[in-house]
Amino acid sequence: MAKPKPRCFWCGDDPLYVAYHDDEWGVPVRDDRLLFEQLILEGAQAGLSWITVLKKREHYRKAFANFDVRKVARFNAKKVDALMKNPGVVRHRGKLESVALNARAFLALQEEYGSFSKWLWTHVDGKPVIRRSRSHQPTSPLAEKISKELKKRGMKFVGPTIIQAFLQAVGVLDEHLPGCWKA
Repeated sequence: MAKPKPRCFWCGDDPLYVAYHDDEWGVPVRDDRLLFEQLILEGAQAGLSWITVLKKREHYRKAFANFDVRKVARFNAKKVDALMKNPGVVRHRGKLESVALNARAFLALQEEYGSFSKWLWTHVDGKPVIRRSRSHQPTSPLAEKISKELKKRGMKFVGPTIIQAFLQAVGVLDEHLPGCWKA
């Protein structure tokens, strides 16, 4: 029997979580649809474990038009009421209401910079910031800066801790732990 690959401790041994760690987490993302998806899912995760949202991701894709930012930007109160009845998503009114608001701000960033990706990656000169440490930092100066900018543009559920997780997930911050096969 082959010895399992050493991984960041946080992914445990749930096959869904292991696949997320191995195939997605920390891989640089430059596709706006994927960035929008991750931003919304990280906001949904606030106060919950990531595995909870990860298990609901396919439901989110269906409920949020596969994260088509233009379609989501048109969501209204009636749509939020319908989503509040959907057991496939986290039924928190504030989080659900924030999605259309965030989509509109996301579109404004796309308009201003050509893409959300261009705006995001300019914060790190287009290259992932690599950090290998065993100490857990729930936020960083970069996450605090980006959070502040997104809030200024009207986004909700984009606090520094949420943005730190987002930046790690989309590979802006590569923070695989020492000893992980991806480090």
